[in-house]
Amino acid sequence: MKRVDSKPRAGWDKLAESLGFHFHTIDGEPYWDESAYYKFTLDEIETGIEDPTSEIHAMCLELVDEVVKSESLMDKLLIPEHTRDLISDSWRTSEPSLYGRMDFSYDGTGPAKFYEYNADTPTSLYETGFFQWLWLEQKIASGDLPSNVDQYNRLQEALIERFSMIGREKKSFHLACCRGHQEDLGTIEYLFDCASQAGLAPVKMFVNDIGVNGSDHFIDLDGRAVEQLFKLYPWEWIFQEPFSNELSGSKTQWVEPIWKAVLSNKGILPLLWERHPGHPNLLPAWFEGEVKNGPERWVKKPLFSREGANITVESVSGVEMQIDGPYEHTPCIIQSWFPPPCFAGNYCLIGSWVVGNEAVGMGVREDNTAITQDTSRFLPHIILD
Repeated sequence: MKRVDSKPRAGWDKLAESLGFHFHTIDGEPYWDESAYYKFTLDEIETGIEDPTSEIHAMCLELVDEVVKSESLMDKLLIPEHTRDLISDSWRTSEPSLYGRMDFSYDGTGPAKFYEYNADTPTSLYETGFFQWLWLEQKIASGDLPSNVDQYNRLQEALIERFSMIGREKKSFHLACCRGHQEDLGTIEYLFDCASQAGLAPVKMFVNDIGVNGSDHFIDLDGRAVEQLFKLYPWEWIFQEPFSNELSGSKTQWVEPIWKAVLSNKGILPLLWERHPGHPNLLPAWFEGEVKNGPERWVKKPLFSREGANITVESVSGVEMQIDGPYEHTPCIIQSWFPPPCFAGNYCLIGSWVVGNEAVGMGVREDNTAITQDTSRFLPHIILD
C-alpha cells in the first residue's frame, strides 16, 4: 500500500459539475482530491479489506439477531421502547437492506482494524461508485496509468442489482433526504439513477415532506402512497419525528429497514468485542463506566455520533483531541486508540462498502488530523501488483 502523487486531470472540476458532483469542493477546500492516489496489491484488497468486511458483517448480523430478542441489550443501546417490536418484526421478516459502509484503519502491513459500521445513512457513495471509476478509466486512456490497473469497485453494479431485487414491480420507490444538504441530495440523485437503471420508477422527495392522511401508507406532497422509501435520514432522528407514531400502522417499506437502527449504534462495538475478544480486526471496546483493564489511550464516541462529531481522543493525562458537535449529552462507548496510518502527513481511512450482504468496493478518505470528518478529502485508489 502506497500513496502516489498524481497529476490532476485537466478540467476535472468542470467535468464534476457537469455530472452533478457539486460537492467536490466544500467551504472552499477540496473534498475530491486527485493530486494523489493510493496503490494496493490484490492480496491487500482481498485479504486485508474484503475478507474482514465480509466476516465482520456476518458477526454484525448475528448480533442483531441477539439484540432483537433481548430487552437488556435494547436498553444498553438506548433503543426507544415504542420501536422495539417494530425492530424485532422487521428483522424476523427479513426486511431487505440496501447498503452500508465499514470504516477501517489499514496500512497494508497488519490486520485492518474496524472503527465502526455506518450501516444506516453512509455517504461518499457517488464518489466511490462512479467518479473514482471514471478517474481510473480516463487515467488509463491518457496513458498516465498502465492498462492492467484495476480498482476494488463493484459498487455501482451491485447497487443496481440490489435495487432490482428489492424493488417491487409496478410500485413507487421514493428516495428522501434532508432539504438544503448538497452532499445528501447528490447521494439521492445517484441512487435515483441506479434505481432507474434497475428498472424502477423512483421519485425524489424530502424527509420533511413525508405525510400521513389516515391511510395505510405514508404519502408524498402529491398525495401518492409511499410504498417503498429509501431515507438518507438516521433512524434515531426518525424516532423523534411526529410521524414516527404512525410507523406501526403503516405498510410503507423502509430502506434501510428499521432493524438497521441496531447496527448504526456505536454500542455494537463493545458488544462485538465482548462476543469476539481478541479478534484480530476488532479493537477493544467498552460501554462508558464498564471499562476493565482499559488502555492508556482511547477514543470516546457517543452512541449516535455521525461524521466524527463529539469524538474525543483521551489518555490518563486528559483530553488530547476533541471534535465539537451536537451529541455532547449522549452516552458514550470507549474504544482503544488505534490511529489511522499517516502518509506524508495525511491520515488515511478505508471505507469498505457492503451491498446486501456482499463486500463490493472501497473508498479512501484523508484528513490532516486522526479524526475523519464530513469535510475530509476523498482520494481515488488503484490495484496494481
